[in-house]
Amino acid sequence: MWKCPKCGREFQKKEQSHYCGEKPKTIDEYILRQDTDKQEELQYIRRILHSALPDAEERISWSMPTFWKKHNILHFAASKEHIGFYPGPEAVMHFAEELRGYKTDKGTIRIPYGKIDAALIEKIAKWCLETGNHA
Repeated sequence: MWKCPKCGREFQKKEQSHYCGEKPKTIDEYILRQDTDKQEELQYIRRILHSALPDAEERISWSMPTFWKKHNILHFAASKEHIGFYPGPEAVMHFAEELRGYKTDKGTIRIPYGKIDAALIEKIAKWCLETGNHA
């Protein structure tokens, strides 16, 4: 177990990324809390998702920006080296061929900063909405 020296919360992983204090209430607030050099790319992903999911509602779920329509469709979040994109395990499996070159895990796609593929993100988001597969 690792205990954050700032907030005192305990985690399984050493130095696990988390929010100390109050969680953000909006996506704007979430993005503004990130490093300045990462904010532009987070806004870019947000714009891509708005284009792909115009009727989805923005929420914070699991402390991450979330697009929601009757359920969580997908999430994204800032990390040190990448943007975590969370469309769910079925999406990662379905798009496995197109995701070659990205690090993926069950339900997770790690998008390196500076390497955002807008067309692929839009395609995955639309697929998640249309098929009902979600994070």
